[in-house]
Amino acid sequence: MAVAKEVSIEQKLKALYKLQIIDSQISKLQMVRGELPNEVADLEDDIVGMETRLANMANDIKTIEESISQNKTRIIDAKALAKKYEKQLEGVKNNREYDALNKEIEIQGLEQQAADKRIKNFNFDAEQKKANIAALDTELIGRKQDLKTKKGELESIIADTEKEEAILNVDREKAVVVADDRLVASYDRIRKSMKNGIGVAIIMRESCGGCFAGIPPQRQADIKLRKKIIVCEHCGRVLVDPELADEVSL
Repeated sequence: MAVAKEVSIEQKLKALYKLQIIDSQISKLQMVRGELPNEVADLEDDIVGMETRLANMANDIKTIEESISQNKTRIIDAKALAKKYEKQLEGVKNNREYDALNKEIEIQGLEQQAADKRIKNFNFDAEQKKANIAALDTELIGRKQDLKTKKGELESIIADTEKEEAILNVDREKAVVVADDRLVASYDRIRKSMKNGIGVAIIMRESCGGCFAGIPPQRQADIKLRKKIIVCEHCGRVLVDPELADEVSL
């Protein structure tokens, strides 16, 4: 059974610096896309929201139309009852019955007026909602056209860069294998916390190439030996000597 070859600290440092080079190049490729991915996502969210509002307003109109139909039925019923009571007036035998029937006829008349008023209000609400739907429909068409344009631009940019990015990702996986998981996890955490995305910094003019804090001579000497992982005391970036950086290539 073959024994796995132990990876030296120097090899891990080189793999980690290679990761930094690769990640920086991937970031540059992704920066070409600019705000397009966010703009596409925002437009997609807007369109879903607008379509939901349109569906809700359509349901509101359906409910209003049902209410109008119910009130029209009330008017028909009220007219029928009024006609019935008017016919009964012909056979009344005393003033008490006469007054009672006239009261019922009056009530049915009021019911017709109330139902008619409700119908007018419902029709007004329906027209308002239809106007809102028409305006929202027009806006939705514009948003969909914007989305189509933005998606086309984004897809074109991705098509231009995806091959190069795919190659870089393959190289990245190879580098990750050499550098141990804990070191890579620490590097990823540091890199993501830095605005410039630098997790591995080269010593430049006796200073950290990331935060430019000075590095003591003895610490610089230790970094050049490549016997242990050394980080900047100020920013936490992993430090490598310029010679090591020159030895690493894609």
